Amino acid sequence: MQRFIRALAGCALVSSLAACVVTQPQAPAPRPDAHEIAVQRLRQVDGRTDNLSRRIDAHVNAGVYPPPQGGALHHRLDEIRQEAHDMAVQHGGGLSSDEQRVLNQELDGAARAIGE
Repeated sequence: MQRFIRALAGCALVSSLAACVVTQPQAPAPRPDAHEIAVQRLRQVDGRTDNLSRRIDAHVNAGVYPPPQGGALHHRLDEIRQEAHDMAVQHGGGLSSDEQRVLNQELDGAARAIGE
């Protein structure tokens, strides 16, 4: 009988420890609102434009192409950046996914012109 009581107490102890290990489901994280997502899209386009601009500077400094060609490439990036900001003004400071796609296609073309 004493073994039975010990076994029962052991089972109760193990089950109570197992209950402590089980985690409660977490509430889902709040999703950012549509405006914040649109602003993040603009930041991504700006960041990519900044990276390409630094690549142009590095190529000009390394003598890959002359400064006038670097200036023309910078001018193209400035046009794309201005286009992005003009689009963002229409949407309260951000970009739609379609606008971001179009701008990324233009930046792809600029990246090919800049080269490695």
